[in-house]
Amino acid sequence: MTADVRKLPTGFGRLWTAQTVSSLGDGVMHAALPLLALTLTRDPMALAVVTAAGTLPWLLFGVLGGALVDRWDRRRTMWVADAARAVLLAIPAAATALDLLSIPLLAAVAFLLGIGGLFFDTAATAYLPDLLGREPALLERANSRLRGAQTAASGFAGPPAGSALLALGRAVPLLADAVSFALSALLVRSLPTAPRPVPEARESLLRQARAGASYVFRDRLLLGLALRPAVGNIAFLAVETVLALFAHDRLGIGTFGFGLLLTAEATGGLLGAAIASHLGRRLGTGTALTCTAAVEGLAILGLSVAPNPYVAGLALAVCGAGMGATMVLGPSLRQAIVPADLMGRVASTSRMLAMCAAPFGAFLGGWLATTYDIRTPLYAAAGLLLTMTAVTATMTSNRRVEAALRGAAPTGSGQSHPESADLVREGAAEPGGPGGPAGPVGTA
Repeated sequence: MTADVRKLPTGFGRLWTAQTVSSLGDGVMHAALPLLALTLTRDPMALAVVTAAGTLPWLLFGVLGGALVDRWDRRRTMWVADAARAVLLAIPAAATALDLLSIPLLAAVAFLLGIGGLFFDTAATAYLPDLLGREPALLERANSRLRGAQTAASGFAGPPAGSALLALGRAVPLLADAVSFALSALLVRSLPTAPRPVPEARESLLRQARAGASYVFRDRLLLGLALRPAVGNIAFLAVETVLALFAHDRLGIGTFGFGLLLTAEATGGLLGAAIASHLGRRLGTGTALTCTAAVEGLAILGLSVAPNPYVAGLALAVCGAGMGATMVLGPSLRQAIVPADLMGRVASTSRMLAMCAAPFGAFLGGWLATTYDIRTPLYAAAGLLLTMTAVTATMTSNRRVEAALRGAAPTGSGQSHPESADLVREGAAEPGGPGGPAGPVGTA
């Protein structure tokens, strides 16, 4: 496969800037929201409610949201979602100024911000292949830049900025995030309009949502792409739940050192996103996805036996690199092969599976650490990741990926192609073929 040297369209630059600005605001709130909640209560369950509220929209409305995105104009959906989130953040900012801020209000705001994020993220995922003409090489380059900017903004710059802004006043990070959403909305509104998907005649919303979910579960390639982030989230949340305690008790590092561990992981993520396209070209997308998944599992295994903070930091950096590459290659492949009229539903179904899996990982990590040992969740996570890699390797093989790309509509016309979908579902059967093909933190 040769590299695609064509330039990304100018509209991509505005989309990239919008998502970078919005990611910076997300990073600010990622640090500021729990700290804001901490100024109101020390009850762990109350703090957990605020954190969980932001994930509930994906669990409750994920597939329906994707069906709505497939009905609506995607550019308009994005800018309206961000404009609504900017206005929404004015409510807790005003409540802070009036000394009316409360845990229920923060939880409600987190929930509504999550709904806005559901619609924005799903619409953005569906809009990008329309903007780029569904070209796989361009999609990989675009997703690499988007992922790298998101990691830098929300992982590096945003959290310390959020903590610093909170020191200036409790309303300041809320207003800063509102400004980021407003700027993003203005930039997105200036993007070119993409062709609207061809509506499915007189079908109910529930039927359309069910059709999108069925499309994922009946297609082995798409199912493999969805299973990896779902299983990956169980593993990574199990690790995340005990990582701070593991770092303190077994590695002997304090708060500052723990922050450096997370920075090492984010640095690896940037590197992985940068080299993802190169890996895809050299190994083939299917093999590259299998290799990055195996790297994640082996890195967590290395973390579990790390004798000192330096080895642990290296293991997390390698794991981050695997995740960064996966989160570029997986979505790019999905965007290239899924018909435009199903893109929103397929993307939201895959994301919902990953979000639903996350709480199980947190529970698993806490239970294993309490029942056995602080390293046990890390061993279990590594085992899960390596088992998932073996199970899904044939589901995302190069042969299956290439068959899906050949069957995809090259112009992104928005029309489904049952004959190409059937080719993928039947394993692209050829003599000697494996019959099947290869998530972020586990969330591609």
